[in-house]
Amino acid sequence: MAACIAAYHPKWDERPLLLVTKKPDQNLSKEDLLLFFNGKIAKWWTPDDVVFVDSIPLGATGKMLKHKLREMFRGYQLPSA
Repeated sequence: MAACIAAYHPKWDERPLLLVTKKPDQNLSKEDLLLFFNGKIAKWWTPDDVVFVDSIPLGATGKMLKHKLREMFRGYQLPSA
């Protein structure tokens, strides 16, 4: 499961931050995920960082609660910032 939220960036105001939960037996790296986007989406749409999380909060209907994710990562510093 994955969600993309905006993270603060000093130059661009905000940039994409990808939050991912891995399956227990999955051996996936940040670099693998970012390479997956090459040639599939515009370069400037590619997330600046990937963070692996234990879980993504879901509401009663099963939708991702992005406002909770934004709260959790409010002060997150992107590596490119």
